[in-house]
Amino acid sequence: MKQRFRMALIVGALLGAGLSTQGVAATAAKDQKISGKSLPAQAAGKSSGKPLPKQAQKAGSKKVDLAASGKSAQKGRIQAFNSGKPVRVATVSKPMRKVSFNEVDPDRLALYSASALVIDQVTGQPLLDKNSHEVVPIASISKLMTAMVVLDAKLDLNEVISVGEQDVDGLKGTRSRLPVGTTMTRETAMLLALMSSENRAANTLGRHFPGGMSAFVAAMNRKAQALGMHSSRFEEPTGLSSHNVASARDLAKMVAAAARYPEIRQFSTTAEARLEINGHIRDFGNTNALVRSDNWEIGLSKTGYISEAGRCLVMQARVADKPVVIVLLDSVGKMTRVGDANRIKRWMESAGLATDRKRT
Repeated sequence: MKQRFRMALIVGALLGAGLSTQGVAATAAKDQKISGKSLPAQAAGKSSGKPLPKQAQKAGSKKVDLAASGKSAQKGRIQAFNSGKPVRVATVSKPMRKVSFNEVDPDRLALYSASALVIDQVTGQPLLDKNSHEVVPIASISKLMTAMVVLDAKLDLNEVISVGEQDVDGLKGTRSRLPVGTTMTRETAMLLALMSSENRAANTLGRHFPGGMSAFVAAMNRKAQALGMHSSRFEEPTGLSSHNVASARDLAKMVAAAARYPEIRQFSTTAEARLEINGHIRDFGNTNALVRSDNWEIGLSKTGYISEAGRCLVMQARVADKPVVIVLLDSVGKMTRVGDANRIKRWMESAGLATDRKRT
């Protein structure tokens, strides 16, 4: 009797083990079907006929609680071992919301410029707009108009011109590395005006214009009207006067027009130049640090500053595979206009990336 009871217990244990093995196999098959990928033989509980690598044996000897470790199949974090290397088993991507440029509130970008405008040059549509119609002093952004007027007049760029007492800043008392009596070609003066924002160089360009300074300023204002810059007014060629005013909308038109001049594109984006001035070799640098950055593709650049205008920056650049005009006016702090430009660039790149992902 005892012997029969013992045999019944053995048979029951064997049957229970068989049912447990079938359940494990069914669970593995179900997991395979959910993930859409085949699990390695070792992970599926099947023998490949070869001993497991030592790393896999070691990993398999530990009990892993996926719930306790914060991992789940939905987050795509389950890993199995194949030849000792972790293999991604299942990945479920989260839905990507399409980002629209038109939905952006400039305040959410934390821009420190009082006026900001980004224009898509292909469509002509604004991608970002903050107080773009406000008419404000524009400081040395004026020098872009100065360069256009000189080039429109087709004056000899190799003609030698000189810095005079009339070119010394009597408004703000700013310094210059061009002493009175300095001689240089008109081309060099334009380079220094656009790259290093040399006020004496810009004033010299206006003073050596046919008809003198008054004729030059009149030509600046005629050019502005021809470009549709109806809120703009120029009083002199340097931007030292706070009466040189425009809106961000007007400046976007001016930047787009200036970008059509090869000389302005080249001179305004030159990072640095070594020039002979009065028999001495001098190094000059660009006032916009972004032209030295490998992360930017800038076609035109100009900075500006006087106390009434704050820190200003305009650029024509390619951002997120779009040709754009960027205008930043009255930025608080020495580096905030650069910071605002970088914030705009990161926003455009992230918005473009999200849109591309949505399409695919």
